[in-house]
Amino acid sequence: MSKDLTQSGSAGSPLTSELFHAEVYKPTQGRIVRQLTALAIFVIVGLGSWRLYGFLPTMMSNGVVARSIAGVLLAAGLWFGFRLVNWPRFADFLIAVEAEMNKVTWPSKDELIRAAIVVIFTIFFLAVTLFSFDVLWQFIFNALGVTS
Repeated sequence: MSKDLTQSGSAGSPLTSELFHAEVYKPTQGRIVRQLTALAIFVIVGLGSWRLYGFLPTMMSNGVVARSIAGVLLAAGLWFGFRLVNWPRFADFLIAVEAEMNKVTWPSKDELIRAAIVVIFTIFFLAVTLFSFDVLWQFIFNALGVTS
């Protein structure tokens, strides 16, 4: 992290102070990675709230309270996820991740297929080899009377 960012306070601010702001930090940079990260957080929070909503009525007699608790936790989790991807420290990290991913030389379709075939063949060959060694050693130990 550069020296001027930490001195200005924008990148060094704690997450707790950022939770109560609504602006988007550097909205045009790192959009794809930030949106995918936010989506992953939203899915995790949503599934957790749904699971909690299914679990709470068994513990509580009042279904309205259970729905309210799950709804409040869902809203708080979604807001936290939105603010997390806009926290300057984390947003700068995600922007840097997207910049690095754009530098990667991705394989062509033909190269990917060839590499996948090599991996699948190697795994199959190793599985057959290990199975053969297992059968061989089992035969040897049975012949020696070590195993019954």
